[in-house]
Amino acid sequence: MPNRILIISADAADAAVLQEVLGKAKDGLFIIEWLTCLADALERLNSGDIDAILTALSLPDCQGLETFDKLFALVPHTPIIALCEPDEDLAEQAVQRGAQGYLGKGHLGSYLVVQSLRNIIQRSAVKDSVLMEKARAETTLNSISDAVIGTDLSGNVDYLNVAAEQMTGWSRQEASGRPIAEVMHIVNCKTRKLVHNPIKRVLDQGKPQVLAAGTILINRDGSEAMIEDSAAPIHDANGQISGAVIVFHDITAAQAMTVKMAHLAQHDFLTDLPNRLLLSDRIEQAITLAERHGTNLAVLFLDLDNFKHINDSLGHTIGDQLLQSVAQRLCACVRNSDTVSRLGGDEFVVLVAQEHQAQHAALTAEKILSSLARPHHIAAHELHVTTSIGISIYPSDGLNAENLIKHADTAMYRAKEHGRNNFQFFKNEMNVHAHERQLIEGHLRAALERQEFVLHYQPKVNLLSGTIMGRRHCCAGITRNGGWFYPAVLCRLRKSAA
Repeated sequence: MPNRILIISADAADAAVLQEVLGKAKDGLFIIEWLTCLADALERLNSGDIDAILTALSLPDCQGLETFDKLFALVPHTPIIALCEPDEDLAEQAVQRGAQGYLGKGHLGSYLVVQSLRNIIQRSAVKDSVLMEKARAETTLNSISDAVIGTDLSGNVDYLNVAAEQMTGWSRQEASGRPIAEVMHIVNCKTRKLVHNPIKRVLDQGKPQVLAAGTILINRDGSEAMIEDSAAPIHDANGQISGAVIVFHDITAAQAMTVKMAHLAQHDFLTDLPNRLLLSDRIEQAITLAERHGTNLAVLFLDLDNFKHINDSLGHTIGDQLLQSVAQRLCACVRNSDTVSRLGGDEFVVLVAQEHQAQHAALTAEKILSSLARPHHIAAHELHVTTSIGISIYPSDGLNAENLIKHADTAMYRAKEHGRNNFQFFKNEMNVHAHERQLIEGHLRAALERQEFVLHYQPKVNLLSGTIMGRRHCCAGITRNGGWFYPAVLCRLRKSAA
């Protein structure tokens, strides 16, 4: 595409010479326009399609450097070449103000004019392209949330994007030329000691570096932010290090969320007590200490008595508040070295660690029974709840967390069978009883599925008169080996209709 050239001169001879020499350029390289006064030139330049300007500095409506200044103010990115008057000083001053060069009257017709003008236009195009890329990069860096700080070879700041200004509290102008350590004040989150900026290592070693974990950036206003970053060297065209750049971002919220998620993974959401996962870990740690010191530990499995009735009658909100009240009282009954855990529903487990005598667990259980039996005042309700407690002891009742919890659970059911609101220590025969109960329940379910129950009637006879007074019926089930059993839970009496 040909370049459009604007000639501004009141000297018709000079304009003719320039038109002739530029018109001889090959392939119609230039399209030439000629105006004689500045006012017309300024109006034409508003169209914005002129690629270069050749102008005399003395025009009918404007004289001297004022001519150049007005042109430059309107089109600062368009190359301007001054047509030299007899006094070259004026043209040189125009060059100092931003003109791309000047031409003397004796050289207007030179063949070098075409080449020089073409080079000037090409350099201007390259410059515009570089400026555009720089503006694009600037806009991009200011649009991202990551902070970016650039330094020279000495580690002095020469660039900050908007995010870096906000996070450090330094403006680009204030930070320019200052050491990176002054602008980017970083300390260790635990020791509060200064952390060496990775920029220094980058400049010394010429390799990318990362910031140590747990680093805090202190803003000029005193506010703090946990950050993570990476730093890398900047190389010039010859491959030599010319500076470095560090990119960092605020991870305070992400760090807090990570801590929160880790806490939720190990704690009950309602009571904030340790859950089964954390309880198992605490028990295993307690077992390790017990082995080392030759002590015992106790696991207390608690199940609230009649909690379901309160939950169903008053609603889950009241039930949840009751569970929170129970959790608080349980924590008040144990030492700091012990652990109170909620497994779910109305089931709690208490780990009593570092006991020299297993009987000490009974004292804790009695304290819990007494504490929970006191009224709970919740939302204008006076609620009464008791608990049944099963206790297992390490090492006699189990050598790991799973077995200790399981056996304490088994003992808790024995406490339920003994009238509730009491505690029972685990005994091996409880396992036998539990196994037998499970076996009977399994047979009952299987018999129901196979429809193996039959109905038998037995007359009720008055032994004195011999008359039939009524009848009793019960269900009998047939076992797999052909035997009979009569589950008492299914039997009932009825009076005879006769």
